Amino acid sequence: MIDTALRRARAAVFTVFAVNGFLFATWVVHIPVVQERVGVGHGALGTLLLALAVGALCGMQATGPLADRFGSDRTTPVFGVLLAVAVVGPGLATAPWQLAVALALFGFFNGGLDVSMNSQAVVVEQRYRRPIMAAFHGLFSLGGIVGSLVGAATLAAGVSAPVTLAAAATVGVVAIVVSARHLVRVAPTAHDTAPGRFLDGYSPRVLLLGGIAFALMLCEGVANDWSTLQVKEHLGVADSVAALAFGAFSATMTFGRFVADRISARIGGVAVVRYGAVAAAAGMTLVMASPWLPLTLAGWALFGLGLSGAVPQLFTAAGNITTGSPGTNMSRVVGLGYLGFLAGPSSIGWVSESTSLTAAMAIPLGCVLLAAALAPALEQTVERTLE
Repeated sequence: MIDTALRRARAAVFTVFAVNGFLFATWVVHIPVVQERVGVGHGALGTLLLALAVGALCGMQATGPLADRFGSDRTTPVFGVLLAVAVVGPGLATAPWQLAVALALFGFFNGGLDVSMNSQAVVVEQRYRRPIMAAFHGLFSLGGIVGSLVGAATLAAGVSAPVTLAAAATVGVVAIVVSARHLVRVAPTAHDTAPGRFLDGYSPRVLLLGGIAFALMLCEGVANDWSTLQVKEHLGVADSVAALAFGAFSATMTFGRFVADRISARIGGVAVVRYGAVAAAAGMTLVMASPWLPLTLAGWALFGLGLSGAVPQLFTAAGNITTGSPGTNMSRVVGLGYLGFLAGPSSIGWVSESTSLTAAMAIPLGCVLLAAALAPALEQTVERTLE
């Protein structure tokens, strides 16, 4: 029987995930406005966005030991509030260096929250004694949808970026502070890795789970950045029609995250990753081979559905590894996954220079097939959730 305190803890973590998605999406829809305000071109903007990525990776690695030492129930609200405040920074930037600093801070706090909230989600899932991780990620997706809609509405109404971002920050701070007292208290865990040695603590299981996360999140990054352009180039359709590809991917990704927990409870996390990756491979095969728009959109939708439940299972497995410190293990698996998320779009761009976007989709196709083959790596860790 689930008690009231645990239900409140689950709702609190739901809130944190939704706030994270909301804040990040609110920033994303304002990128063109910020670019114009700072006065940089696409190439320079791409370089500046690397500051966000580097900041996020640093935040992830720094937060693992902090979560072990102080507990994810403490690091989650701290990084949540700092992220909410930091979202205002890019909107205030008027020079490239200011935007670089603002994005580095935003990325650092976002990476810290990513590790903290997933660590707390594992604790709540362990108390529930059944899979609930995918639903947390579903709330992140929903928060992103709300943030996109709010941002689009305020832009259409002529509201300035700083005002919108400040309002979003206020909502985020209030939501995080209110939810913080319901998080599950986590006892400090000794951090058993010596400082200054990068590979210390990267056990074979951490590396294997991180490798699968790298492959799957690479695919998600590719879909986010290239799905619309792939359809436009491959089928020669208008921009508005091509945009349906990302819409199809996002819709099934969100839906899949809300049903993946029930499926995982029945067939296990290993099967969710294996068969989800196989479904994603089938979807990408359709994308590459189809000459017909409805079938291509169905391929992107199947690709999103297949990926939807897989990454949450990996985070559950990372938080239940029996060796090492849970927060540090989580930070390393999440960090390796995020590297894939960043590397995917870049690799597609490089390969498509000499072939085509559609041919370059062989990269995510190979990644999901590799993930399907490596899925048994989860088997020895996901079992602890139900013990």
